[in-house]
Amino acid sequence: MPNQSKEPSNEKALRPAQEQDRQPGRESEMTPPPKYENPELKGSGRLQGRIALVTGGDSGIGRAISVAFAREGADVAIAYLEEDEDAKETQRLVEEKGGRCLLIPCDIGSRAACIEAVDQTAADLGGLDILINNAAEQHPRETIGQITEEQLEKTFRTNVFSMFYLTSAAMPHLEQSGKPAIINTTSVTAYRGSPELLDYSSTKAAIVGFTRSLAGQLAPKKIRVNAVAPGPIWTPLIPATFPAEEVATFGSDSPLGRAGEPWECAECYVFLASDAASYITGQVIHPNGGEIING
Repeated sequence: MPNQSKEPSNEKALRPAQEQDRQPGRESEMTPPPKYENPELKGSGRLQGRIALVTGGDSGIGRAISVAFAREGADVAIAYLEEDEDAKETQRLVEEKGGRCLLIPCDIGSRAACIEAVDQTAADLGGLDILINNAAEQHPRETIGQITEEQLEKTFRTNVFSMFYLTSAAMPHLEQSGKPAIINTTSVTAYRGSPELLDYSSTKAAIVGFTRSLAGQLAPKKIRVNAVAPGPIWTPLIPATFPAEEVATFGSDSPLGRAGEPWECAECYVFLASDAASYITGQVIHPNGGEIING
């Protein structure tokens, strides 16, 4: 169970103080649980018949993306690290929406694992039309000297190298798709920085450059590449990253005064993957609660 303590006497507290002891965190241990869908939103077949691979699809934004894609008619493969309970719940929700859902436990920091995930998706679901590079990890440190070589390499391997590995492996399938799309998850920290997340913010800035450069490279092939840069979103990574007292007030400083819910991000991915975004590539959408970002 999550480590929950008394709610601090802070008028900005939005939820109970809580921590989890390892990343990427477990949605089943969060209080309150993230909201992965808005029941008022109804599917209209915007992704009918398409096949998507979502990394980090077991919980948080990844779960919300998977459920929203299924609502719109897509089948989904989920690559996740080890959170079997969360992954099975996402699978249940996707299947409840009428989609097929393939679970692929793997470490996307490994090139071999990425190749296998793409191959398994294509073999079991019948192809690949949409690649969602979403999984990430973060480890706050007060000074640059506290960032070990091991942490630096692991953060870049998970957050950046995996996108190169997965995209490269997916190319033969995307080139055969009638409506291919790649969507990468960056972060508001890529634009404004984060002193305690120096390496993480650096990876997210790299993803912006990766997205824009890849969009230019793949434009002649009609493969669209875009990104989403979430602000403070209530996901398992938050209690698995920050001290309990920070978790309690997470998102309270945003212009809207709260953290966003995963479903509020997921709709950005649905739009970018759909025909409605057919003339959009190389761009970044910013669901961040009102923070003004240039770029």
